[in-house]
Amino acid sequence: MAATAIITDRFVQTAQVMARVSGMADYPFAVIAHPIANNSQTVLRDKAQQALRQCVEQLVQG
Repeated sequence: MAATAIITDRFVQTAQVMARVSGMADYPFAVIAHPIANNSQTVLRDKAQQALRQCVEQLVQG
């Protein structure tokens, strides 16, 4: 089953460690800019579109 996660750039290192500890060192992440709290609807929409593009690319390639 293909899967990916969406995280903000602030949590990349933590997510990589968790993936490695879980035996999934190559687990894919869609990374968007931190923070997301207090973003306008426009900024959130842009970040969602960025995440979607990354997720689709990772899932199609994986």
